[in-house]
Amino acid sequence: MPEGHASYGGYATAIAWPVLLLLASGALTGPAAAQEAAEAATNPMGKMRLVKFENTPFPFDGEIAEKGGRFLDVVQGDRRGHTSVRGGVYWEDKTYSDKRVLLAFPRSFDPSKPVLLVVYFHGNLAKLERDVYLRQQVPRQVVQSGHNTVLVAPQFAVDALDSSAGRFWEPGMFRAFLDEAAVRLAELWGNQKTQPIFEKAPVVLVAYSGGYMPAAYSLMYGDADDRVQGVVLLDALFGETDKFMSWIARKPDSFFVSAYSSATDGENQSMQRMMREANARYDTKLPRTIEPGTIAFLSTPPRPPRADADQNKQATDVHMDFVTRAFVDDPLRQILARVPRPAYVAAVPPPIARPPNDPNYIARTPRPRPPSVLPGGAQPLQFADPDVTATAGPAPAPGSFEDRWPERPLMPLAQPPRPRTPHR
Repeated sequence: MPEGHASYGGYATAIAWPVLLLLASGALTGPAAAQEAAEAATNPMGKMRLVKFENTPFPFDGEIAEKGGRFLDVVQGDRRGHTSVRGGVYWEDKTYSDKRVLLAFPRSFDPSKPVLLVVYFHGNLAKLERDVYLRQQVPRQVVQSGHNTVLVAPQFAVDALDSSAGRFWEPGMFRAFLDEAAVRLAELWGNQKTQPIFEKAPVVLVAYSGGYMPAAYSLMYGDADDRVQGVVLLDALFGETDKFMSWIARKPDSFFVSAYSSATDGENQSMQRMMREANARYDTKLPRTIEPGTIAFLSTPPRPPRADADQNKQATDVHMDFVTRAFVDDPLRQILARVPRPAYVAAVPPPIARPPNDPNYIARTPRPRPPSVLPGGAQPLQFADPDVTATAGPAPAPGSFEDRWPERPLMPLAQPPRPRTPHR
């Protein structure tokens, strides 16, 4: 690898390390500094880092929600593992012990302006570095959406065919995760006085593919109705439709967008039928503005068939590319760009903040849901039945991805090659 290049997970991107170091030290002035300023105007990425949390989906050694049975159901010597329906046995030390969360700020972030918090749940066979950052380019899409937006993306099962929610199956854990995110974001930004801003920021929950499972349980049991103001599913409605319907019924002043391909067409058609039976209005095209109360189902047509390509493989390719190429290119960016900026922040932090790892946190009484933090309002939807409703990961090795990721802008990346195995 030539000097001045960094390789992440097998992919390479040119990083001008000497220039960045000189700028950081103030050694570059005049034309060189002007050039850097010009690049800053075109590159929206700001601070970005992998940060270890306490309140993360994994490690998890509890009961599987609504099904029963211990999650870690396999023991081999000192190792414990979980039996995944699609992937077989995965071991805790390798697959269910990563407590890192990807945090990202845009270069233009201004804490004095309304803040939008985007929480992203990845799908199967995913790593934060290789997939969320490089392949799906989620940080770039979020910061290019035009909002004063911050990204929070936890690691679920590492590179596994498993959609388990882990600790997000537990009541109140998603709220604890959001509260800890406020602490960690303030630390990364470098000013603890910004913590109340992140505690009050409205949340848009985005799930791709297998991220539907933790998203559904976070909405149902996460005790965060006052924070979550929108849900975006990217080819993710593989099940748990009743939980998404229940959330829509409870949150008529929020929005719900499900973009889908043939991989999730059946569940999306089923949910649209449920909406019609409930006499609830929904769109089948991306609206110019995603107002409170918006419900939209966005179909992605199949790609033109190729004579030398298998149709099943083409459908798999559409699903695997969905976060960057769906009904439009960069669908996440296109959707978030249509979300109005928060009109005001409604969630008021308690006078005495509980520590994120307080064991009694999930037992407290849920807070009343305040008015929407988005402009306007919406009439409640009438549903016939509204209830249809550890150990730390390994320390970063010298020169590893986490060790190499300082607070610096990152250059746009070319689309890396796709994995062969379909994600869910």
